[in-house]
Amino acid sequence: MRIIRGKYKTRRYPVPKNFPSRPTTDFAKEGLFNILEHQYIHSDMEILDLCAGTGNISIEFLSRELGNVIAVDQNFNAYRHMKTMAAKLGCENELLVIKSDILKFVRKTEKKFDLIFADPPYKYTNYVELIETIFARELLQKDGVLIVEHGKESSFEAITHFKFMRIYGNVHFSFFEYA
Repeated sequence: MRIIRGKYKTRRYPVPKNFPSRPTTDFAKEGLFNILEHQYIHSDMEILDLCAGTGNISIEFLSRELGNVIAVDQNFNAYRHMKTMAAKLGCENELLVIKSDILKFVRKTEKKFDLIFADPPYKYTNYVELIETIFARELLQKDGVLIVEHGKESSFEAITHFKFMRIYGNVHFSFFEYA
């Protein structure tokens, strides 16, 4: 994996062997950030990365100097890896890494975000609950966006606030906004 743009551009982002998560591919990440740059991104954003895994997406946001990121993952190895990478890149002040279940986190946080990115395992059974909780708790700013990465088995088009979906190989991104 590599960082695509920004101050960490072209730096390789190593993933330990037997890592417990599936990183977003460079191809899908590049497609995602093309959409974000044209429709959603501005400076000084508050960003939440749920099921952050390797921290690959969080670091891409920080590389582009878009604001601050809170990265949440319940796996200790993922948590430790993100902390290590933040220290190596010198971005510990912009990246807050939290070890927590994502549903518990969104049920308790009082913070509002400009962008929330969620990348649970594709076999995750609580996608709908996660999406509905984010909107019920009003965790997005009024012009914010929620992006959920998922596999082809999942479809969220019937959920309130669904806007559109983009597909990059086997990776699907569903976008949600307030009406």
